[in-house]
Amino acid sequence: MHVGQRLRLRRTLLGLSQEQLGTELNITFQQVQKYERAANRISASRLWDMSQILDVPINYFFDDMSDTTMQSSPRRVAGGKVGVGNFVGSADASVVLDPMARRETLELVRAYYNIESAPARKRVTEMVKTIATTLTEG
Repeated sequence: MHVGQRLRLRRTLLGLSQEQLGTELNITFQQVQKYERAANRISASRLWDMSQILDVPINYFFDDMSDTTMQSSPRRVAGGKVGVGNFVGSADASVVLDPMARRETLELVRAYYNIESAPARKRVTEMVKTIATTLTEG
């Protein structure tokens, strides 16, 4: 699940659709969707292809892995299904617990980096921090 979530995060940050990534990988968008939802495992060679297309090192897909996820590896778990991840429920993968994996966060980050002026970006950052501080104090 973690690798699929990292795949989705990077794809979305780059502004690629599942269809565009699928085209680059010579697979259907449905297959990309299955990888992102962890319905299908990603082979090592496919993961390498993804790292090349998404311009990240292969270890990117394993960065920020929680201790719980590491302890849930098939090597450490004897039989049974492991229900670990940032999604609530298996049927509704749209409800994301990790704020860094939420669509609104990704859209905000993408919009932020579309601001070409570094001083303007800095002012936006300060404004958001001020709003957050004000709302949490009140």
